[in-house]
Amino acid sequence: MIGNLNPTDIIVLLIVAAIVFFGASKIPELFRNMGRAVGEFKKGRIEAEMELNQMQQAAQVTQQPQVVPSNTSSQSHVSPEELEKQIKELQSKLEQLKKNSSTS
Repeated sequence: MIGNLNPTDIIVLLIVAAIVFFGASKIPELFRNMGRAVGEFKKGRIEAEMELNQMQQAAQVTQQPQVVPSNTSSQSHVSPEELEKQIKELQSKLEQLKKNSSTS
């Protein structure tokens, strides 16, 4: 007999059982508490995701290659165009770091 029940019959049986055990006045309170629990769960999940994103961003910043100044003898054969390109790259990285630090 139980194997022949469809899902709506099961839901109706559960509602009737809840009314019998808890009473009609306790059901709204039960659902309100369940809603609060689901809200707290979602809030905790969002906070955990934000913390994980912050940790990933911090890891990316530490993994970026550091610019090491070279000695003056090797700088003599660097073209001015290449120096300008390096400066622009460094400026863009600096702007990205400023954006990341301002959003944190």
